[in-house]
Amino acid sequence: MRKLRELKSGSNFIASARNARGEKSMAELRENLIKKKLLAGDSSIVLMGLDSADEIDQYGPGSHDGIWLEGEHGGIGFDEVTNLTRACDIWGKTSVTRVHQNQAGVIYRTLDRGSQGVCVPHVNTAEEATSVVKAAKFSPIGERGMFPSRQSYGVQDYFLKANDETLLIVLIEDIVAINNLDEILDVDHIDVFFVAPSDLAASMGYIGRNTDQTVLDTIDNALAKIVTAGKSAGTLVTDNNISHYREIGVRLFAAPVQKWISDGIENLVKKSK
Repeated sequence: MRKLRELKSGSNFIASARNARGEKSMAELRENLIKKKLLAGDSSIVLMGLDSADEIDQYGPGSHDGIWLEGEHGGIGFDEVTNLTRACDIWGKTSVTRVHQNQAGVIYRTLDRGSQGVCVPHVNTAEEATSVVKAAKFSPIGERGMFPSRQSYGVQDYFLKANDETLLIVLIEDIVAINNLDEILDVDHIDVFFVAPSDLAASMGYIGRNTDQTVLDTIDNALAKIVTAGKSAGTLVTDNNISHYREIGVRLFAAPVQKWISDGIENLVKKSK
């Protein structure tokens, strides 16, 4: 105990001396790995379907770049975002939270809780895409409320740096958005235009028929248009289609882990017989 008190006393003395000299130990703002890779022209993979810190830890050593936290269709709320994004931080994975609506308070509160990026559903017009930027970016780009995110702790000039490390993804998942895609692509500061198959198919009248050729052609054409415009395209992938989408030019691949697990179970069962 005596040695512990001496160590604490010594540490306090050093800290006091540094403060007296005006020295501060400041942290760097965590790098957004997905943004870094996309800006470099590389592809990036984000895992879907992990909804606990234990699962994020389990898959943390993998070579993927980010974790998709499901706040629209899943059970992840604001309280869970803090610890789940903290688990992502430990492993150096970009945390991307899909919010449940395109509403300013929902978006910036998710970022305040520590998410390094947001994915916003049903963005169907340029105006709606612009509202995403306004909610997620600080002035002078947007109108995000001036509140220190969990990512800001110990970071000097956080408000000047945060915009560069905040990832914005908009979901193109309605036929209305497909028809308005040219105008949506003109909106600056969106990092990824993500074409989502299920809701898109439903909006086209193909409910539950994501693999209908008409739907697949619509997805391919939209992705090609995004790439041609010089923007980053994203979509949902499996082992069966990732090569196809890579050839089109898609660079953000969202991969649900449940598909790999279920396929692995079936393959194991077959081999056991």
